[in-house]
Amino acid sequence: MSVREVVAIGDPGLRQRARELSSDEISSPEFQELVDDLIETKRATHGAGIAANQVGEALRVAIVEVEEDNPRYPYKPPVPLTVIINPTIEPLAEGTVEINEGCLSVPDLRGSLERHLAIRVRYVDRHGEEHNEVKRGLTAGTFQHEVDHLDGKLIIDRTTPEGRRKAMAVLRPRVVIR
Repeated sequence: MSVREVVAIGDPGLRQRARELSSDEISSPEFQELVDDLIETKRATHGAGIAANQVGEALRVAIVEVEEDNPRYPYKPPVPLTVIINPTIEPLAEGTVEINEGCLSVPDLRGSLERHLAIRVRYVDRHGEEHNEVKRGLTAGTFQHEVDHLDGKLIIDRTTPEGRRKAMAVLRPRVVIR
């Protein structure tokens, strides 16, 4: 396992839809090594998740995991290590919630954006097993964030106008006059 470099906004790979994987590809040693590297990279960077295109691989796989002691996301409920391959998301309700998110590929910027309160996520795990699960609240937001990456979208594409104003206010340098 190794920690890979996380690519930042401006890298064209972040704007492309990642391609789906076949069962033969999923079972290959090379792919399993990529999954291990994604897990190691997510943990080293204290992310809540990471998608393959964030490390330069245009493959439809992401990791979601929120540890209790995550310094970047102390407010998020724990999520066990989950490898999602070829995921699809279906909103389960009309309701949305505004969530303030950050992103490993958009360093030093957070933005408020609307996320579905409840979703159904279907995916295959690293062992080729199919899953059909319901996620709610901040956990649903985390899964939506990672699938957005696999679809070539970043948080700046979904940030509300008010969320952008808040984010820009945070980024403005503070001048102290004495």
